Amino acid sequence: MKTTIFFFSTFLLAFSLLFGQQLHPATALTMPFLEKESDFIPLAEYQNKSFEDSLRQRISKNRKWQSLVAGKKMAVGLVDLSDEANPRFACINCDDMMYAASLPKIAILLAAVQAFEDGTLEETKEIKKDLRLMISYSDNRASTRMIDRLTFEKIESVLRDSQHELYDEERGGGLWVGKRYASQGRRYPEPMKGLSHAATVRQICRFYYLMHKGQLVNEQRSAQMKDIMVNPDLRHKFVNTLAMIAPQAKLYRKSGSWRTYHSDSVLVLGPKRKYILAALVDDPGGESIMRKLVNEVDYLLQPTKKTS
Repeated sequence: MKTTIFFFSTFLLAFSLLFGQQLHPATALTMPFLEKESDFIPLAEYQNKSFEDSLRQRISKNRKWQSLVAGKKMAVGLVDLSDEANPRFACINCDDMMYAASLPKIAILLAAVQAFEDGTLEETKEIKKDLRLMISYSDNRASTRMIDRLTFEKIESVLRDSQHELYDEERGGGLWVGKRYASQGRRYPEPMKGLSHAATVRQICRFYYLMHKGQLVNEQRSAQMKDIMVNPDLRHKFVNTLAMIAPQAKLYRKSGSWRTYHSDSVLVLGPKRKYILAALVDDPGGESIMRKLVNEVDYLLQPTKKTS
């Protein structure tokens, strides 16, 4: 990396001398694309039609699920990470934004970690405790304290930042936090549907993928977020099933529920399983749907089971 920068710096200096441009020698060292050399490829480029067709087939076998998908009341996103160099991304109702209850607390976590990095939020024991309570226990009081420390505007700016683009009107919206997790306080709804706590499965999957690849804020901060999200204390929905079929896997997870709205998301890293799963469901039976969905995904990603 240092050799590359040296030669590029020399080239720029020679170019400036040749064409009479006044270029400070340090400029080459501060060029934006030299600050972080990476071969990172966006998740969207790994969207795989045949993989997506297979996921649709598994979903459509259940008439109830098929009806929910058709009515845009169920969305599913899946990233197969079994081959890290060539992941496969599939999603159903990918950009249909839905109310996601507590799941968007991952956006608060990202904004907090970005604020740590920027130096605008002090990294105290109290705040670290609140972040863990917010993610692992989905504690509403801790979440509200974090919102008050950060402000809605700060959270939005981090979500919209070109490094993350986790809320984008051109792609159906995405992650959004626009209300305290409390009975009182102003609303700061997202501009497309007026939702206060929103998500799309595309952006949920991107969040986990970026975090897994060290692209949320930076590699160190992504690792910090994973440390906060690992080993969730709430054992329902996805985790309930994964605890039975993949007890040795590490789970990084955030879910949410309110009335008929159920959401869940997880990064699974285990000996035989490596994937990201996200789902949004608007149905009273959402809890059961989430548990069963994991088995369908497991079948899809474990080809040896198909012949057993």
